[in-house]
Amino acid sequence: MNTPVTIIGAGLGGLILARVLHLHGIAATVFEAETSAAARPQGGMLDIHDYNGQLALEAAGLMDEFRAIVLPGREAMRVLGPDGELLFEKADDGTGGSPEAQRAALRQMLLDSLPAGTVRWNHRVSGVRELGAGRHEVTFTGGGTAVTELLVGADGAWSKVRPLVSAAVPEYGGSSSIETFLVDADTRHPATAKAVGGGMLFVADRNVSGKTFLVHRESDGNLHAYLWLANPLQWFTDIDFTDRAAATARIAQEVDGWAPELTALITASDTAPVSRPHYTLPPDHHWDRVPGVTLLGDAAHLQPPNGEGANLAMQDGAELGAAIAAHPGDIEAALASYEQALFPRSAAAATEGEAMARIILGDQAAQNLIDLFTSGQQ
Repeated sequence: MNTPVTIIGAGLGGLILARVLHLHGIAATVFEAETSAAARPQGGMLDIHDYNGQLALEAAGLMDEFRAIVLPGREAMRVLGPDGELLFEKADDGTGGSPEAQRAALRQMLLDSLPAGTVRWNHRVSGVRELGAGRHEVTFTGGGTAVTELLVGADGAWSKVRPLVSAAVPEYGGSSSIETFLVDADTRHPATAKAVGGGMLFVADRNVSGKTFLVHRESDGNLHAYLWLANPLQWFTDIDFTDRAAATARIAQEVDGWAPELTALITASDTAPVSRPHYTLPPDHHWDRVPGVTLLGDAAHLQPPNGEGANLAMQDGAELGAAIAAHPGDIEAALASYEQALFPRSAAAATEGEAMARIILGDQAAQNLIDLFTSGQQ
């Protein structure tokens, strides 16, 4: 098939791009490896910032729809010590600039905003090759190809499109998260729910570095937890996460002696613990202009989790869509304009992300977090 604008990946950035193009009367096709929108869980809460993510949603004409899925009160923050001592608390007074929504709801909102058939599910890319004159052919597992005049890699950390423009490969960033989940904690685990509070909880030792809990309160009293550990990758690969009981017991050792309402985030999880290694691309990742192809989101600027990834991906998608619309008939001018803004923005965000990782996992993490929150930067 011939598709003038081909987007690989139906994540938030790729979908925003398709939506902005649709508003400008430009057709696009999104190819997604997943079999459907419900094929797998879409992750937890996202804080959508007023300086990038919300601007992308405004460009997509979806701010009213976004406000309808925002979960009130989730900008509240708490910092506890491992013994459960409350070290800092900040209420959500409704004036914050980063309202929270479930990633799944945000993605579905974007899917609902596109014409039927825009997203082609169950299309896993097996290869991409250049045909010349800025045209590319995408091959899919199980057969089928797409030839396109504009190829956009919105396909995440392990992008199949990235090698067309860059030899960079993600590297382990020095930490991983252990993800757990408590269902209906208000009823089933009230002490833990009380400790988390109404929004986000950080648990960090005043002295011990390299270990911090991040917990989000989602809808229906569910708690989504991530235990960040600054351990070598081998430490995590040595754990057999297919053995739920053994993996849970091993991870629980990392919070041994902590308050029981906090250790319950590991020991009482309704899901098996999942290891989420944090991979990164070079902070200054960029590439020379390659005709007919570009990247957005994690494919372009993979960073440690810092609250910016989804926002940056949406900003990328919105700005790329606007650039394409502003340069009708001149794809190269559009891509050059987009990348000229993309590269310095990505580098600045990566530097800030590295600083945030040092705060979360470094010495005096608890006090550093409190200083950050009281400074008004978050």
